[in-house]
Amino acid sequence: MLHTLRPLLKPTPLVGLTSASGLLLAAAVLTRGNSTPKTTATMTTNTTTTTPNPTYPTHPYTPRHKTWPYNPSDFTKQDNSPDPSFYSTPRFVTHIDDAAIASLQLYYDQVLPRKGRILDYCSSWVSHYPASITQAVEKGDLLVTGLGMNQAELAANPVLNNGRILVDLNEKPDIASALRTAGVIPPQPNPETLESSSSSNPSPAEEEEELLLLDASTNVVSTDYLTSPVEILTSLLHATKPGGTVHLVISNRCFPTKAISRWLRVSEEERVMMVGDFLHFAGWEGVEIVEVSDGKVSGGGEGEGEGGGGLRALMALMGGGGRDPLWVVRGVKG
Repeated sequence: MLHTLRPLLKPTPLVGLTSASGLLLAAAVLTRGNSTPKTTATMTTNTTTTTPNPTYPTHPYTPRHKTWPYNPSDFTKQDNSPDPSFYSTPRFVTHIDDAAIASLQLYYDQVLPRKGRILDYCSSWVSHYPASITQAVEKGDLLVTGLGMNQAELAANPVLNNGRILVDLNEKPDIASALRTAGVIPPQPNPETLESSSSSNPSPAEEEEELLLLDASTNVVSTDYLTSPVEILTSLLHATKPGGTVHLVISNRCFPTKAISRWLRVSEEERVMMVGDFLHFAGWEGVEIVEVSDGKVSGGGEGEGEGGGGLRALMALMGGGGRDPLWVVRGVKG
C-alpha cells in the first residue's frame, strides 16, 4: 500500500508525504532477521502502568552507524525565516486525523505514568493524552509541563499543570537548561559535586533531586522540524531520571517548508530509522519502533491492536477506508 501525497484539508499548510508502507518488513531486515517476535507496546519502567491490550508491532532498533552519518545539509530548510515568526499565529487545529489521535491515546494509555512528571515538548493546545492521564493530572498525582512556540496555544492546553515554557529549540537546543530556568527540574550540580558523588553512594539530597526529574517525555509529529535533534535529545536525557522514557510520534504529515530537507527526501521507513539514529547517538537505550497505526481501517491490521473490533468500527465511522499512519520511536534512560 502506498500513502499518497495529499494536502490536509485544514487551515494549515500541512501535506502528507509519500512512500511505501512496508515498515515491518524493513524493520525486520534492519534488525538482522525476520523472526523478531511481536511484542506489546508496553515499556517497563518503575512508574509505568501496563495493560494487556491493545498490542502493536514493536521492533528493536539496531544501530546502523558507528559514526554520525548525516551532513549539515540534511538539516537545512526551504524556509529559513525565524521559527518564532512562523509560529506566532495560533493554530487551534490538529496535525493528524481523528482516527490516528484515537490510536495514539490508546498507546499513551499503556505507556505513560500516572504519577510523577511528564514533559510534552513542541507542545500545543492539545497533547492527545487519554482520560487516564488527564484524571491523574486533575488529582495532582501527575505533573505535566509543556514546552512550545506559541503562548496562546500553550495557555489553552488544560493538561499542562506544571508550567508552560516558550522556547525555540532550533535556536537554543537545550531542553534541560530551559526546564532548570523555569524551575521544573533542579539546578545543575557543580562539577565538584558530581565528581565526589561518582565514587560513593548518592546522598539523600541527590536522591531527592533525582525524583524531581522527568519520568517520561512526548513529542507529536515535530521531530522533523528540529535542526539539532541529537543535542536536544541529549539534553532531554540529562533531564530524565533513570528508567524514564521518551516517545517520539511520527506520521507522514508536515509543514514542508519547515521540515528538515532529508525528511522530505526519504521514505517513511527511513524516517523512523533516522529518528532511531537520533536517539542512539544521544545516548538513549532500548530504542524501539512501534507501529501504532498502519494507515488502514478495515481488515484487522495489526497496527490497530488485537481485539480492536470496536475501535475498527469507530475508525470506519471517522475516516472511511484510511487514516494517517503513525509510529512511535522510543527509548529509555539507562
